[in-house]
Amino acid sequence: MTRPERPRCLAFAAASLVLALLVSPRPVTGQVAATAVPAPASAGAALLESIVALTAPGMDGRATGTDGARKAQAWIEARLGAIGVRPAGPAGYAVPFTFTNKAGASVTGTNLVARCEGRRADAPYLVVSAHYDHLGIRNGQTYHGADDNASGVAMLLHVAARCVATPFEHPLLLAFFDAEEAGLQGAQAFVKAPPVPAARLALNVNFDMVSRSATREIFVAGPGRWPALRPILEPAVAKAPVTVRFGHDTGGGQDDWTTQSDHGAFHAAGIPFIYFGVEDHPDYHQPTDTADKIAPDFLGGVATVVLRVLDALDRASAYK
Repeated sequence: MTRPERPRCLAFAAASLVLALLVSPRPVTGQVAATAVPAPASAGAALLESIVALTAPGMDGRATGTDGARKAQAWIEARLGAIGVRPAGPAGYAVPFTFTNKAGASVTGTNLVARCEGRRADAPYLVVSAHYDHLGIRNGQTYHGADDNASGVAMLLHVAARCVATPFEHPLLLAFFDAEEAGLQGAQAFVKAPPVPAARLALNVNFDMVSRSATREIFVAGPGRWPALRPILEPAVAKAPVTVRFGHDTGGGQDDWTTQSDHGAFHAAGIPFIYFGVEDHPDYHQPTDTADKIAPDFLGGVATVVLRVLDALDRASAYK
């Protein structure tokens, strides 16, 4: 994620609020929760393997333009090839772009974009995304970015495997964005020059920090900005294996996540979005965001919710 200065998890601000969230069966005001039995750890074990690979020695925090980022790119491309999804463009998965960083220097980033064909050739595209970059090495310390956002990449690869095994009605564009941590640069480049006509981009589903929560909560943002999404999503998250809450998508300010990950570029272009993410934990944007902190059963439960939501979106005829 792009905002280390934002106290996204208000629960960490006061111990009493943490306790209230843990013991109260009611959702936070303005949010809806759905709970059920925990998911088995086995579903998340395979996703955790991807997170371990993306945070292994040599990945070096995957900062844009570094050797670590290039190693991550090669690993993701190899996984996409093994899964069997094709590149979205004729030149391969890699789509380079340039931007000017805060220091005024020109930087080259690389998005990786794959296409998963749908059963309806005329259907609009759903863009499913996650950023693979993180903060790299700073002051001699590696910022591994296991939850932020190797977890989102693992979830996107999980979706890729599903759409190959059982195609959706809609075609999918699977977008692994670079330079999110530099201000959503990869997503903005994609929206400016998509691999299909822009009019065929119907919706963005974005994953950013989806693998750990002390309260077993995954937030779904987007319906507050795009109300037509709410009746599609509510049945899909009923009796979920983790707690699902709607929110963090209205009012502006630090608690509104609308512009704080790659889905913000789609929202700005008038494309509805759904964002899956957890609230901040103590390891957010720290060198201690490592794979050993992730609970596979929670991660597997989120994966179950994600596929249920994608199925519901696939059945829907409109998103706004």
